[in-house]
Amino acid sequence: MRYKRGLTVSTSKRTGVLLVNLGTPEAASTGAVRRYLGEFLHDHRVVELTRWLWCWILHGVVLRIRPKRSAAAYAKIWGDSGSPLMAHTKAMTEQLATLLMTEHGESVHVAMAMRYGEPSVNSVMTHLANEGISRLVVLPLYPQFSCSTSASVFDAVNDVLKSWRNLPSTHLIRDYHCHHGYLEALTQSVHEHWAKHPRGEKLIMSFHGTPQRYADQGDPYHEQCHATAKALADRLALNSDQWMLTFQSRFGKAPWLTPYTDKTLEALPASGTNSVDIICPGFAADCLETLEEIAEENAEIFEKAGGNTFSYIPCLNARHDHIKALSAVIRQDVPGWFAP
Repeated sequence: MRYKRGLTVSTSKRTGVLLVNLGTPEAASTGAVRRYLGEFLHDHRVVELTRWLWCWILHGVVLRIRPKRSAAAYAKIWGDSGSPLMAHTKAMTEQLATLLMTEHGESVHVAMAMRYGEPSVNSVMTHLANEGISRLVVLPLYPQFSCSTSASVFDAVNDVLKSWRNLPSTHLIRDYHCHHGYLEALTQSVHEHWAKHPRGEKLIMSFHGTPQRYADQGDPYHEQCHATAKALADRLALNSDQWMLTFQSRFGKAPWLTPYTDKTLEALPASGTNSVDIICPGFAADCLETLEEIAEENAEIFEKAGGNTFSYIPCLNARHDHIKALSAVIRQDVPGWFAP
């Protein structure tokens, strides 16, 4: 099968599985962060302002100010393996590959790409074609669908495919916000945390925010976040006073989904809540928004407001039950491609 000039692959029924995460700068430096933010914030799915206006704001203001501040935040979480998001996504990919190949052998090839930065969707899809895949499953690592995340992944995949002459059978997984395995892995991660740490008075479920107008215009993300949070609370047998859903990481002056995580944490001590546990179910892997924004910045906000105990519950990352859940999501979405 020939996808484009000079790119020839096998006609065998080999399936490629492409995991796509958001992305990360190559280093915790101002220059690397500027390059990453430039690509990220140029995406019309992320910022829907008129291009001529937004490009002037982006290059004239945002990319002159924000990279230095963001680089300092990245430096706080940067490890020996580099970006935590990259390290966790690599581990997830390797473990999913092991699991699927144990069941299906060499007929499955698993790879990872980043929507922004490297490895790019284009380069990894080309690699999969060279590996001989004739079928492709794309799983964005966003449990809840949003036009600004999952839809952007689909755009990137289609941009690659439209340059190929002969296309693989392609399946794009939209979301898995209420998948049984995903919810079970979240539930177990909370129980394990509570077994090791004193339990907080409230469990805060913080999801990444999006502009309110996205929801007003039909984006299902807001509803799916609420569905995930309610399902997790039910599995944990929490009553309405024991948990809250909030939204973090807002940007700009326009209204975003509420309640805001930082404002909620700032207000809780005054209302009598002195200890909280916080989990971020919308993030498949720990990253800047969970490790720095939540576990450090928002912890400080809570404590400065008078709170006593702030306890962050890590993302699912490469937990075995998470990997099993992702495998189940893939196999259930396209069962004919993964028959035993």
